[in-house]
Amino acid sequence: MPPREIKVLAVDDDAEILRLVRRVLEMEGFVVVTADSGKSALEELGRGQFDLALLDLMMPGIDGMAVCRHIRSFSTLPVILITAKAHDDDKVTGLNAGADDYITKPFSTRELVARVKAVLRRSQVTFPVPSSARIVSADLEIDFPARRVTVAGQEVKLTPTEFNLLQELAQNSGKVLTHTHLLNRVWGSEYGGEMRYLHVYISRLRKELGLDRHGQQMIESISGVGYRFNIL
Repeated sequence: MPPREIKVLAVDDDAEILRLVRRVLEMEGFVVVTADSGKSALEELGRGQFDLALLDLMMPGIDGMAVCRHIRSFSTLPVILITAKAHDDDKVTGLNAGADDYITKPFSTRELVARVKAVLRRSQVTFPVPSSARIVSADLEIDFPARRVTVAGQEVKLTPTEFNLLQELAQNSGKVLTHTHLLNRVWGSEYGGEMRYLHVYISRLRKELGLDRHGQQMIESISGVGYRFNIL
């Protein structure tokens, strides 16, 4: 059986960039569907299944951030934001909205392909199931074989990267894991210096799992070093 085609939704109101993205990704063997606005992107998302979405951040009407938030309301589909804003605050805002990665304009075709492949790789990677198949801490329960997380009996949908980060922390509970270790293990060696990814994803886990309430420190920050998962 031939390998399944990987389908990418590329969204940008700049026709030239959209043509470039389509040509480059099709040369790599991807199936590319394009949309020139947030509205048409939402229509495409409603019509078919995709493996990844590339969203231009700045579009009139419904922008890429709004489309990303919409995707996150129902799906763990990997999302890369394409932005002309190089400021770190804008990148962090995009990651906080649920994006898995970002590319800053102008970008090289090599960078585009590398980022797409890296995000797809992370979305498909699952870590080996630890010897303890389930961890229960306070009202948090992690089922590693099922890749399922519940808080107070309610399932919380995590993206593949979020779950892999939580698993790496939880299966090493009580140990301090350095920033570099976590970045290399969860994102890959090419992200070893991208501290903002780790900080944003830790913040997302704390928020989504309710780990900040009642003064709990289930994911503890070790200043200047890394993080430690504490079973409460």
